[in-house]
Amino acid sequence: MYEAFAMTLPKVYHRFSLLSLHSTTSPFLPKTLFFSSSSLPLAVKRLHSPPLLRAQSRRFVAGKQFKAKSTMASSRFHHLVPVNALTAEDGGNGTGSNGAADATASVAYDDDVESASVTGYRLPPFEIRDIVDAPPLPALSFSPLRDKILFLKRRSLPPLSDLARPEEKLAGIRIDGKCNTRSRMSFYTGIAIHQLMEDGSLGPEKEIQGLPEGAKINFVTWSNNGQHLAFSVRLDEDDGSSSKLRVWVANVDTGKARPLFKSPDVYVNAVFDNFVWVNDSTLLVCTIPLSRGDPPRKPLVPSGPKIQSNEKKNVIQARTYQDLLKDEYDEDLFEYYATTQLVLASLDGEMKLFGPPAIYTSMDPSPDQTYILISSTHKPFSFVVPCGRFPKKVELWKANGEFVRELCDLPLAEDIPIAFNSVRKGMRSINWRADKPSTLYWVETQDGGDAKVDVSPRDIVYTQSPAPHDNEQPKILHKLDLRYGGISWCDDTLALVYESWYKTRKVRTWVISPGSEDVNPRILFDRSSEDVYSDPGSPMSRRTPAGTYVIAKVKKEDDGDTYILLNGSGATPEGNIPFLDLFDINTGSKERIWQSDKEKYFETVVALMSDQKEGELSINELKILTSKESKTENTQYYLLSWPEKRACQITNFPHPYPQLESLQKEMIRYQRKDGVQLTATLYLPPGYDPSRDGPLPCLVWSYPGEFKSKEAASQVRGSPNEFAVLSGPTIPIIGEGDEEANDRYIEQLVASAEAAVEEVIRRGVADPNKIAVGGHSYGAFMTANLLAHAPHLFCCGIARSGAYNRTLTPFGFQNEERTLWQATSTYVEMSPFMSANKIKKPILLIHGEEDNNPGTLTMQSDRFFNALKGHGALCRLVILPYESHGYGARESIMHTLWETDRWLQKHCVYSSDVKADVSVCKDNAEGTVDSQSKAVGAAGGVQELANLDDDQFHSIRRSLL
Repeated sequence: MYEAFAMTLPKVYHRFSLLSLHSTTSPFLPKTLFFSSSSLPLAVKRLHSPPLLRAQSRRFVAGKQFKAKSTMASSRFHHLVPVNALTAEDGGNGTGSNGAADATASVAYDDDVESASVTGYRLPPFEIRDIVDAPPLPALSFSPLRDKILFLKRRSLPPLSDLARPEEKLAGIRIDGKCNTRSRMSFYTGIAIHQLMEDGSLGPEKEIQGLPEGAKINFVTWSNNGQHLAFSVRLDEDDGSSSKLRVWVANVDTGKARPLFKSPDVYVNAVFDNFVWVNDSTLLVCTIPLSRGDPPRKPLVPSGPKIQSNEKKNVIQARTYQDLLKDEYDEDLFEYYATTQLVLASLDGEMKLFGPPAIYTSMDPSPDQTYILISSTHKPFSFVVPCGRFPKKVELWKANGEFVRELCDLPLAEDIPIAFNSVRKGMRSINWRADKPSTLYWVETQDGGDAKVDVSPRDIVYTQSPAPHDNEQPKILHKLDLRYGGISWCDDTLALVYESWYKTRKVRTWVISPGSEDVNPRILFDRSSEDVYSDPGSPMSRRTPAGTYVIAKVKKEDDGDTYILLNGSGATPEGNIPFLDLFDINTGSKERIWQSDKEKYFETVVALMSDQKEGELSINELKILTSKESKTENTQYYLLSWPEKRACQITNFPHPYPQLESLQKEMIRYQRKDGVQLTATLYLPPGYDPSRDGPLPCLVWSYPGEFKSKEAASQVRGSPNEFAVLSGPTIPIIGEGDEEANDRYIEQLVASAEAAVEEVIRRGVADPNKIAVGGHSYGAFMTANLLAHAPHLFCCGIARSGAYNRTLTPFGFQNEERTLWQATSTYVEMSPFMSANKIKKPILLIHGEEDNNPGTLTMQSDRFFNALKGHGALCRLVILPYESHGYGARESIMHTLWETDRWLQKHCVYSSDVKADVSVCKDNAEGTVDSQSKAVGAAGGVQELANLDDDQFHSIRRSLL
């Protein structure tokens, strides 16, 4: 029996939440080891949201999940799936072994790796297919009173036909005109309710009844009193498209569901917002205007040329945004689909128009349900920036539909500088205080929004009543010298204000007393965002009767002091050991009241569950929701109760991948030649012993990250006890002091790769001739650079959805904020496109045909492939129809796995036995002639084998087997 390599895409990981690389059984591959990474800086920008954890800023690359800190992260069930999760383009419906419909695309079922010239979609071995098609676990949502749990049922990956539906690419977003929603929106297939009993066990399942057959459910939300659910429903139509969305409501006690509107002609416009509970019996719904006609038609003959002008000599720099408006027709189409009529609808069937039709982007009721903050956008639109920078109007309305006042009308923001921490001018982050019935607060920049302007203060936080008296001016709440990052509210005596600065990685937490002007603000924490070892944790929040979240105050029975709860990841040199601390906000003293098991399990605090009562919480009545997992046991949820800290398991999810239960996993540590400590997660086949079985083929899958110090780059991130979640080999790119990280990108990239390769060879687990490298997005960029500048390390590479020519992203990329004209040599030297003539090892390029990620246009892979082909490189380009930056359709994912499996078999597992000289350490980023010639010599056997046609290759392979 042999062990096979199988690798999921980030999209597969998004759907299944806990897997990036697989090791399973196949008759076609000898044992293979996996050496994987996804290391991201804390400040890396959001790319796209997966089906899991939709409400957070998240970071998914090659299977590792990174969560951006939120002031309320600890109270928002951030390890569970929010009920409005499945709203993006990432899978969630489709085909597979769990009863979904068969795919309509042409698919070849391969029990062997057949000729690559065969057309149509291909399938990897059955063992890999079974993992990809494993039915996903349900999403969970707790009721406001914490007495019930929703199990939101999902299907597996969507068929390609779902992605092939027509979509309009307008103003940086993609719209399904048939549904009037964002395109490729996934869905739930059913809703089940469980009572959470006093002892922590679950009551019997109660299915929501009355839904039409085949209902696709989205945007599930609880009423504030927990008695009703609201959600949208759409159905498949005869032509294969989906119907428009209608709002449904369900009684939680009876489980019966019905449409909210009596009229069948009222549909949800979900291009931006959808609906929100105004009170326990009323919703404010974004609807398609009843008077709207057919969409505008594109004129056969244009009225004139397309003209853009900058005759006022404005400095307008922007990242390489995609799907922008192109002409007046696009403007008309965007306005057509995005225009909404707000409607107040009560549960008894009454409805009332709310305001005029407009492009409404958000609705936010005040905690006391008296007012509603409503944001909208309007013309003039832009052809150079997405809709998030269009003019923005924020208005205040009463909940009964009465207009109160306009808070601001911000102009088009094309000129926001590209420097990190630059922001829009004027009022921003306008919100309600969570601890007050209806008090507004917002922030205004004092540097004109330009991070390069040195000014103090840089941001000012203001507060004001919703209906101020004549001449009543906003009150200054706090002044900040860094960039505002949010507020955690508690009461008039306590709030925490956050500020940060990317250039220095500095983050500060201020303690303020919002109701006492005579109490001076003070700094509570002042640290580097990169220093994960010093992270004190985030304050846990409790839910108020109004449905908002405020900092939870906790008291002990034996003293009169008041504490807050700090929930931390607990990063240590041995890995993450999450904790919960009782923290005295006045003295800074703390007591650790809970900590994860560090020997076998990885546990985290998910949410506070004993917050039904107002006021301070007693430590002896504390209840928290925790998650628990190990290397071999998938995540389960527990209710932990004080004072005994008794744990009651409330879920019993089956292992999603029983094939992988015996997979060996180890977090390993090693050192780069400049002294930087690195970590990686090493996966080995079950029962493998290097002394007995010898070295294996190896895949290094990684993603570089930027740091400002060697110390921060050396810190361990992740836990060795996590369930199949990857972290390492870290590829830190460090720029200390005034030095920019990318000034020595190639040098540090190669040094990190050399250290990783030398470590697995030293351990005797990797065959030095059979080490492949791969990555997605910025990891693909890394892969191409390593094949160009470190050919002595790797036998082949796999690069997915990357950008290879940095001159095509001239106004910055990733964490590079300098322009092409400010750092020309850096842009050119970092671009593997410019070194295409040096790439002699086989490279597989894969890209989505509809990639909408800034910078990674599909053209990047097209042009890189042509450059490689023009220099005789052994290369292959696979363009996946209808796919975006992350791949979603089952056919696409299966085919990508087939391509990956074939490439690794042919160019890694069965590559030449010529011994590679991995001891070669290049003296500079470009390498020496001597090292290049050695690498090319070592690759000769690989090239000779690769030149065989597929029939010859498989004949040799079968004879070996």
